Amino acid sequence: MRKNLDYGLLHAMSAFVRVVDTGTFTAAAEQMELTTAQISRLVSGLEERLRTKLLQRTTRRIALTSAGETYVAQCRDILERVDAAEAFASGASIEPSGRLRVQCMGNFGTRYVVPLIAPFCAQFPNVTIEYATSQYAPALLAEGIDVGIYISRQLSDSGLVALPLGTVFSVLCASPEYMALHGEPKHPRDLQDHACVRLINFSVPSEWNLIAGKRSFRIEPGGPVVADNPDVLLKITEQGSGISLLPFFTIRESIRSGRLVRVLPAWRSPELGVYALYPSRHFLDAKTKAWLDLLKARITPGLAADAQMFV
Repeated sequence: MRKNLDYGLLHAMSAFVRVVDTGTFTAAAEQMELTTAQISRLVSGLEERLRTKLLQRTTRRIALTSAGETYVAQCRDILERVDAAEAFASGASIEPSGRLRVQCMGNFGTRYVVPLIAPFCAQFPNVTIEYATSQYAPALLAEGIDVGIYISRQLSDSGLVALPLGTVFSVLCASPEYMALHGEPKHPRDLQDHACVRLINFSVPSEWNLIAGKRSFRIEPGGPVVADNPDVLLKITEQGSGISLLPFFTIRESIRSGRLVRVLPAWRSPELGVYALYPSRHFLDAKTKAWLDLLKARITPGLAADAQMFV
């Protein structure tokens, strides 16, 4: 068995790392375009070769043994070095090519990320971009995502690398018709007497935390609609359903066109960070590096320029 496995040792290591990263043999098999049985045999072959248990398997989950924890870290290092050596030898480190899987929150992506795809593909014709939207934190390793764009007040210790792209904040707004009918609040406490259209998702709590300079005010708003997508709430707010607290990039054009007006313009939410997340590794392939460079070059100044309208 040892002699046979020597020929495909790196392949077996890769399978083992995929199982750990995705959490299941089935997901690892899908990513490597193998069967679950083949992945299981590769991992079992490693354990037989090493004469030690790497994974504890149950019907519901898998867990690394202490030996597995040490071995998976060494496997990652070896595989990264092999990738770097092959990329250098083949020229892949110079010319971006292959599939680039990108994930982003829908409305942020529409404003800042989607416009970058066409020029990127024109510049690097050997790259194919797979773009997906999600309102929730990207599970990069489990889903095989190369780069995920994520908005959060604080990043969890996920083992991913985070490239800061800028900051965003939310502002209060409503339709002119709603304001004419219900009057303008003079202080955040007055929001309790208004219908509030609320955004709630993984990065936005149900409570509104508002700041104005050194002042702050917290309120648990009530209203007719709750949704996890800012674009949905934008349309509902434009239709006069109430007051919303929405990201500035979501309402920018609506404010400019007069479909929405600012409410309590001195007050806004605290800032959230915008990050490009990618798996931690010593070597970045050319397509991922080129994409990250473009995000930093275009999104960072774009966010700063758009925010000026609300300062």
